[in-house]
Amino acid sequence: MSRRSGILEFAVLGLLRESPMHGYELRKRLNTSLGVFRAFSYGTLYPCLKALVAHGWLVEETGGDPDGVPATALTGRRAKIVYRLTPAGKEHFEELLSHSGPEAWEDEHFGVRFAFFGQTSRDVRMRVLEGRRSRLEERLEKMRTSLARTRERLDDYTLELQRHGMESVEREVRWLNELIESERAGRDQRAPESTEQGENDQSADTGGLPRHRGGSRPDPSE
Repeated sequence: MSRRSGILEFAVLGLLRESPMHGYELRKRLNTSLGVFRAFSYGTLYPCLKALVAHGWLVEETGGDPDGVPATALTGRRAKIVYRLTPAGKEHFEELLSHSGPEAWEDEHFGVRFAFFGQTSRDVRMRVLEGRRSRLEERLEKMRTSLARTRERLDDYTLELQRHGMESVEREVRWLNELIESERAGRDQRAPESTEQGENDQSADTGGLPRHRGGSRPDPSE
């Protein structure tokens, strides 16, 4: 299985763990919540769904709506297929969540893994965050070395592009430092609208996201 199909499998299982969905709703969630899949088509998604069904990790159900609207409510229209996670699929997804090796640190994979951190244990989150930071620090060092060697041969626009790339990596490293600090402290910092009763609560399992200082939080896929 290719890396890209592997991360699609992970994302599909993760989304269906939240609730059963039609293929259309699933694709919409992949596109809007997990931007790395914006270019994915039904021609890519449905073979993945069929493979997951064949493995016994999903089941296909017909009957209208995933929330229970019967097929008779769809008079004159073909009943939609709802995809539902099986117990074996849930177990498989939990196994995938436990993986924290180098593949989870890569640009495309990290963004998707991060989207499911709410379902991931703290020790795994820490390993993924620290691995991602290490990977970016290595990349940053290579970028600095390359820029120092080629600076005199670059025109102003190419030089500015390289500086922009370095700044993006530096910004993500700072963001990762904040996340790692929060995980270590075990803070549970929810969005403002949900913190009235528990802003200072601590959780040994879920940790929390740091409040981002100085502007919007960077996209981890940059």
